[in-house]
Amino acid sequence: MSTQRELNQIKSVTLVDVQDAATRINDAILRTPCPPSPALSDLTGSSIFCKLEYLQRTGSFKERGARNALLLLSPEQRLTGVIAASAGNHALGLSWHGRSLSIPVTVVMPKSAPITKIANCRKHNARVLLHGNDIQEARELALRIVKEEGLTYINGFNDAAIIAGQGTIALELIEQVPQFNAIILPVGGGGLAAGIALVLKSIRPDVRIIAAQPGRVGSLKAAMETGSPIPNRIEKTLADGLAVPVLGERAWSILAPLIDEWVEVGEKEIALAILKLIELEKAVVEGAGAVPLAALLTGKLSHLKNQTVVLPLCGGNIDTTTLGRVIERGLAADGRLGRITCTISDRPGGLAEFALVVAVAEGSIIQIEHDRAFASDDLSKVTIHCLVESRDQAHLTEIEAALRKSGFSPEQ
Repeated sequence: MSTQRELNQIKSVTLVDVQDAATRINDAILRTPCPPSPALSDLTGSSIFCKLEYLQRTGSFKERGARNALLLLSPEQRLTGVIAASAGNHALGLSWHGRSLSIPVTVVMPKSAPITKIANCRKHNARVLLHGNDIQEARELALRIVKEEGLTYINGFNDAAIIAGQGTIALELIEQVPQFNAIILPVGGGGLAAGIALVLKSIRPDVRIIAAQPGRVGSLKAAMETGSPIPNRIEKTLADGLAVPVLGERAWSILAPLIDEWVEVGEKEIALAILKLIELEKAVVEGAGAVPLAALLTGKLSHLKNQTVVLPLCGGNIDTTTLGRVIERGLAADGRLGRITCTISDRPGGLAEFALVVAVAEGSIIQIEHDRAFASDDLSKVTIHCLVESRDQAHLTEIEAALRKSGFSPEQ
């Protein structure tokens, strides 16, 4: 492989391409650890190893492919510069390594891109343009700029150089975890999954390749059901890094025959996975990076119990404001935060009686709101909405049972 233009013309990527990429980027990319996780193993029933890609300088695996693609540019392309459409992590990888290689970088990001990612791209001297509501609309502007300014477009998941760079993760995995049964790969455009699956099936064909994607994206489901990548409507998801409306054709051609099974995950599972990674691994991981664990939490992969499973934690770029909301949703999904609505007496002592029942049941009241305007016709009664902290779902159920026993009848 010699130039980015040549890479865009070839149909596929080989194991040799990935091995060459590993040598090429070795001096500028962190060889991330892949330690066992006793806590996640206890939680899931599988023997879990986590590949800590969020430890890369810009917080995600995207640096690998970005560095590889930039190093394969011709001298003329380096001088003119590159452009990409990205929700954030690919943009960050290009920006950081473009600066270190003195290659001008322009990134077009959707208007909904996380503020942290936008700010960090600008810190790395990239020209950042905000356009469109999703990655497809951002890409349309980027391609217009390619024609106007002669920049080289680097696709964040479909360029051969990108796929080869991401595949270097698997070369490290094989050395770090000599024996494992399965790997759960998050899928957006498919570049990461394609690169890793290519290497593993070439060297360790016994490893089970499991693809996972948020149900609110659906491009993987569409491709699996039709046999080819087709445009798919996407909705807002916590895993914004995977919100790609259609899989890359090159990435899909590599990945499709290598997938052993695939699962969709819900937003509650993603929020819960983020929470569990913070609590159990002390790892702050963005939604896309939490999808592999979320897949295990769905219960759809129960056959992986007692097996060794690798989870690539592929990114850690999550806005702190978003993180706070996600933690609350994760607590709710885990049954540790509940919203109880009851009708109580609006006379002195009515609220104290309610609070006492919750306290005796060992619940903790976080917040209470009174709703008098839309309560019953009985002016002696008031509806309250109470946020309660509990140990788990079983404990929350116990608190509700105690309230019913005391005559409060919490709404279902």
